[in-house]
Amino acid sequence: MAADSLLRAVLRRKVEFLRQVRQRRAQYSTKPPTAGEQIPTPGNVPNLPFWQRLGPLTRAAFAYARAQRKRPYTTQVATSLVIYFFSDISAQRMGGRDYDPKRTVRSLIIGSISSIPSFKWTLWLSNNFNYSSRILSLGTKVVVNQLCFTPIFNSYFFGMQAFLAGQSWNDIVERIRVTVPVSFVNSCKLWPAVTAFSFTFIPMEYRSLFAGVVAVGWQTYLSFLNRRAEDGKAIEQPAPAPAAKAVEAEPTKVTARQVELSARPEMVMAAAN
Repeated sequence: MAADSLLRAVLRRKVEFLRQVRQRRAQYSTKPPTAGEQIPTPGNVPNLPFWQRLGPLTRAAFAYARAQRKRPYTTQVATSLVIYFFSDISAQRMGGRDYDPKRTVRSLIIGSISSIPSFKWTLWLSNNFNYSSRILSLGTKVVVNQLCFTPIFNSYFFGMQAFLAGQSWNDIVERIRVTVPVSFVNSCKLWPAVTAFSFTFIPMEYRSLFAGVVAVGWQTYLSFLNRRAEDGKAIEQPAPAPAAKAVEAEPTKVTARQVELSARPEMVMAAAN
């Protein structure tokens, strides 16, 4: 009897163990396809987007997105410093002159100050003007960005360039007056399309990175335009010199005329008549 009881207990445990194994297999087994459901094959499995199949570039983009979500302000400042550094280097190479590290330092200061306000503006623009019509929302965002942000930012950029260079208030105002209208007109050829594409196709965490890639070329243009404004001011300074020479040359002509008249009395009489 004792042996029978022991055998029943062993068999009971064995049956319970087999029942548990069967339940686990049923839980993790693949369900058979239902009616109308396709069996996954290489032909019907959707491919990943192109930008997610770039290997190291994709991993770098994911790392940037993680940093953007974890430390957005630090990431924005670092991104702006990189953008403004390469933009100024490119602009100085286009100018054909020797490298000026002071201009690079000024650009880095300007970029670090504007990075967080620019990021805040992008967030505000993303969270507002969201209408039921997608086209209306996108068009409103583009127009507001172009009419409000672009003139303010360009005035800040050129004004700070002149201020950090040690120029007077009148020179700062003149620099803004000369450069901002030109840069605003040219920005209308580029940034409305960039803004529309960014708000349509680019996720929020990648918009700063996308705009930064475009901004390398744009900041190069702004730096180059600022360099031209600086050179134009230097050229205009000696301009009054020819007028002074003309004023000095006039008495010489009068004196020669007087000498000629004094040498010929008949010409004196004719001049008097």
